[in-house]
Amino acid sequence: MTTSKNHLVIMAGGVGSRFWPMSTAERPKQFIDVLGVGRTLLQLTYDRFRDICPPENIWVVTNARYTEIVRQQLPEAPVEHILSEPCRRNTAPCIAYVSWRIKKQDPKANVVVTPSDHIVTNNSEFQRVIRTCLVFTSETDAIVTLGMKATRPETGYGYIQADLTASSARNKEIFRVDSFREKPDAETAAKYIRNKSYFWNAGIFIWSVSTIVNAFRVYVPAMAKIFENLTPYYGTEEEQVQIDQRYPECESISVDYAIMERASEIFVCPADFGWSDLGTWGSLLAQSPKDLYGNSKIGQNISLFDTHNCIIHTTEERKVVIQGLDGFIVAEKDGTLLICKLNEEQKIKQFAEEQ
Repeated sequence: MTTSKNHLVIMAGGVGSRFWPMSTAERPKQFIDVLGVGRTLLQLTYDRFRDICPPENIWVVTNARYTEIVRQQLPEAPVEHILSEPCRRNTAPCIAYVSWRIKKQDPKANVVVTPSDHIVTNNSEFQRVIRTCLVFTSETDAIVTLGMKATRPETGYGYIQADLTASSARNKEIFRVDSFREKPDAETAAKYIRNKSYFWNAGIFIWSVSTIVNAFRVYVPAMAKIFENLTPYYGTEEEQVQIDQRYPECESISVDYAIMERASEIFVCPADFGWSDLGTWGSLLAQSPKDLYGNSKIGQNISLFDTHNCIIHTTEERKVVIQGLDGFIVAEKDGTLLICKLNEEQKIKQFAEEQ
């Protein structure tokens, strides 16, 4: 059941084009139907929280250029809760802005913050974990982050080391964080996998609004002062004008560096609900249903012959026939066709950024 004090914050300001030609700077991956299911990643994120947070408590923070796209894709979200960043300043200013905004409206709010471009395959387990964490943060001054069970030595994710020797007295699924680790090299990632206390950092946070606001005041006082001083303008016609003026003054820093790695009451809830941040075509292949030959077909009119371990994403109404490929990406969008080796997909990102 939803709770009136539960609020959801979706961070949707990313400008990545890793899924080019589907995603571009004008329409990044959170706004496209990557999985071919009729819902964009942003909409799927909203769907996961439908039974946890009421629609009137949905907040989206996005870049000014994407505000209208968010309104179109999430008509359920209150228009006044779609907050516009005038410039990119990483996740700490984004979270600070929405936290003070929520605090003015609901000082006792309990908040989940999530990226907009991840996928989850086990929604029931995801919702169970989120609910138990919300109960925990509503009763404590703790900051909780989710740690995903690491299934491979992944070098593209940050890691969380948990102290598994003793769980929290209030919740046996929640443990103190020993340390946060940056994206490792392959050798270090392999060591993490052998040590069961390491988890992938999903970038999903749960806290009460009073807890996170106080954390900003302690650990990032200059940033806190900016948003504290804007309190009279939140929810008024002057809000955007003031944000446009003051937001660029914020330090560009992630919430991990600004708060998570410095605060004392930081906890992690290890979880396993089929999570991926879909940062690459390879990760999309890993998370998608595959045929007997390891191919994932996203599209309605695709025929494969002597083809193995490929990801084919062609959702427009065209007949696609492929023969003899192994380990390739084939993607088509708006008249642009991509054919690239999966193990060289980094070149796609470089090419897309040059366009």
